Amino acid sequence: MIQKIDHTDIVLARKIRSIFQVSYAVEADLLKAIDFPPLNRTLVSFLKSKTEFYGYFQDDELAAVTEIRSQNNNTHIQSLVVDPFYFRQGIGAKLVDFTFTNFSTPSFSVETGSDNLPAIALYIKSGFIETKQWNTDYGIRKIRLEKRI
Repeated sequence: MIQKIDHTDIVLARKIRSIFQVSYAVEADLLKAIDFPPLNRTLVSFLKSKTEFYGYFQDDELAAVTEIRSQNNNTHIQSLVVDPFYFRQGIGAKLVDFTFTNFSTPSFSVETGSDNLPAIALYIKSGFIETKQWNTDYGIRKIRLEKRI
């Protein structure tokens, strides 16, 4: 089941941050990143975020979270993280489909590390196409993907 999470509640914000930490640790390893900014995100930044958070719950456990920023004509998947215990169960695809179903903008976008092949495969399978690649100041090559409806 997917439902909106009140990230201003400190208990829920801690759960969100916990999923981000374990999932982004895997991504940092995939990207061979020494300094990976998502792992430096503080609890306060979740509590004060202006984005929306949706959680995928399996057996009453928070298994995955997507962070969405929707404005004007674009919905951006700011983050999509799955607890490694729940990898390869189709949860990421369910969260992407949920985003398409629940946000009615003409375009959707997402960014990830260019070496994060599992994430890129998920987004391409969901209809995204690559629109840009660039090098970051912290040594990671990123890719932007977009989907137009």
